[in-house]
Amino acid sequence: MIRGLVISAFMALGTMGSAGTEIEIVETPGGFTAWLAEDHSIPFVALELRFQGGGSLDLPGKRGATYLMTGLLEEGAGDMDARAFTEAKERIAAQIGYDMGDDTVSVSAKFLTETRDDAVALIRQTLVAPRFDEVAIERVRQQVLSGISSDLKDPDEIVGDAFYAQIYGDHPYATPHTGTLESVAALTRDDLIAAHKGVMSQDRVFVSAAGDITGEELALVVDRLLSDLPKTGLPMPQPVEVTTTGGVTVVPFDTPQSVAIFGHKGIKRHDPDFFAAYVLNEILGGGGFEARLMTEVREKRGLTYGVYSYLLPKDHAELIVGRVASANDRIAEAISVIREEWAKAASEGVTEAELEQVKTYLTGAYPLRFDGNGPIARILVGMQMDALTPEYIKTRNANINAVTPEDIRRVAGRLLQPDMLDFVVVGKPEGL
Repeated sequence: MIRGLVISAFMALGTMGSAGTEIEIVETPGGFTAWLAEDHSIPFVALELRFQGGGSLDLPGKRGATYLMTGLLEEGAGDMDARAFTEAKERIAAQIGYDMGDDTVSVSAKFLTETRDDAVALIRQTLVAPRFDEVAIERVRQQVLSGISSDLKDPDEIVGDAFYAQIYGDHPYATPHTGTLESVAALTRDDLIAAHKGVMSQDRVFVSAAGDITGEELALVVDRLLSDLPKTGLPMPQPVEVTTTGGVTVVPFDTPQSVAIFGHKGIKRHDPDFFAAYVLNEILGGGGFEARLMTEVREKRGLTYGVYSYLLPKDHAELIVGRVASANDRIAEAISVIREEWAKAASEGVTEAELEQVKTYLTGAYPLRFDGNGPIARILVGMQMDALTPEYIKTRNANINAVTPEDIRRVAGRLLQPDMLDFVVVGKPEGL
């Protein structure tokens, strides 16, 4: 079984763009588009639906509505309450999950070929006829409120909330998509219905599937799932102009270890320099033990157990951000070293040895992501949301290998801004 999935993944990598391609673009009679990696070696299908917008579409004063709504999608639909829905799902051994973030609401499903029609019927009910029963609303609301209360005492959550509030200002990104204690407590059933209609609409849906299904069959499934959704949803928020000052903000919190997030303006996903920036960050702060930040902050000085950075190109803003934790009496030194390494990379770039090592890792690790129908379906739908073409799977490693030391130096000078690197620190740091 596993062997068949792995072979399928490597076939998708190797034959993209050739005759008999593994990824088919399916156009449905209802006007939807879906990507399919067809594989009949195992009788099950993984299906991914993504609705663009996510928590960023919460209406003013209704923060957390999309999050609470998403948590209720499997708490009853159509003529089934929460218990009946769960029992119906278990009878056919289907897995249906719902998730959301700042920019997306996701529906992920796996089901057997022989029970495909029943599984699709269940998914469709959650999309077009969620019940939002009051008893379910109150049960899930209490779960959400409990999580928010816990986050208010967690320095890892506090630092994120403080950093993004500082970076994003009055944009929805500035506050947690889970909402606040006050906003979630005030949400009504009508607010959840409005959130459902505003996010889950035909004009912002992306679909992919992998496994035992043909293009013709997938087209019928997609139309059945989506044709009764609203045609249009809420308007997308405006882009954020990210500005930083290079300062340090301390949020006092009684803990022996301070936690810090740092970052500044990043790079768009479709910028011509994105691949060079991606490789550069992997060398600087990718999180592996060979990354510069890990070497300098942890290995040489013992200031932390871990430090990393990553590119964060959201739909309406782009950042390069990182995180580190250190003892209160050592966090100032950790921040100083991070700034020094940021400045060094900005002015000098990286060595050829570093570049070749990271290329080997990134290109070798990429095929391992395609390790089953579920991961393949998630990759395909993510590619669609990033406005990539199916050929990306074939060209991605070539783009990594094409990055030169000169590209890194040029992009490092453009991307890395040590004087604009903001830090937010939660704890009782000394010397800041």
